[in-house]
Amino acid sequence: MKSFETIIKEKYDTLSPGQKKVAKYLIEKLDESAFSTAMMIGRKVEVSETTVIRLSYALGFNGFSEMQNYIQQQIVNKSLHPFSSDPQVERKEEEHTSLFTEILEKEILSQRQTNHQLNETELWKVVNELINADRIFILGMGASYAPAHWFSFQLHSLRDQVTLCPSTGEIYERLGDLSERSVLFIISFPRYSKETLHIAECAKKQGIPLICVTDRLLSPIGRIADLTLTTEEDSESAAYSITPAILLLDFIIAGMKMKDSHQIQARQQKLEELYSNYHVFIE
Repeated sequence: MKSFETIIKEKYDTLSPGQKKVAKYLIEKLDESAFSTAMMIGRKVEVSETTVIRLSYALGFNGFSEMQNYIQQQIVNKSLHPFSSDPQVERKEEEHTSLFTEILEKEILSQRQTNHQLNETELWKVVNELINADRIFILGMGASYAPAHWFSFQLHSLRDQVTLCPSTGEIYERLGDLSERSVLFIISFPRYSKETLHIAECAKKQGIPLICVTDRLLSPIGRIADLTLTTEEDSESAAYSITPAILLLDFIIAGMKMKDSHQIQARQQKLEELYSNYHVFIE
């Protein structure tokens, strides 16, 4: 049985704007929609009852009732967990579910641990440094490049003069643009990059303030950084999770939005005008 969500996905591009609104609502409120009339759904989405009914035809059903019955059947099947009667298949399903649950529980525990040991004084110092810096150079290599890229994108929406270190070339040339009023922001997690350490040491010799997000205070960069935020993750673990790092970076973003709201609002308004004028995003 093909899922209702899959049917919508396959037909979505052919739907009218009103039908797309209904389709999004049905996916988000599937349980509720299973027992609502077409008129009730139309009122929720602010479209006509006819639009809801036409959506059912557009999706290949013979009317709203048939579409709703399909949704109800999917909900029933999901609640019963109709796995194969083959015991071997059932065991594999259970093993997979157990694996994913275990990973999720570890992620939740890791986030709680990061939040529990968070040094808020240090965090607010980081926020102030990033607000007041004339330039910010963000560096993350290897596994640390992904959170560095995400942070650079988020930070650039809040202020100007933010540069993400290229993965190859021009690193020292970019470093030469920084001054004592600038910030080198390094994200460093195992396995630690020697080049990252060399760049950090070079910045220190030039008197450039060094901020670090890392797994532990005594990591190679953590030891020499002026300000260090840590996840205190188990550095011996073979499988490092990116989630605690993103959590710390998100804390920084939230702090900046609160302390520098006027400047950030002005920049984001300017960006939104550019996005709108040049149709950057699909609305």
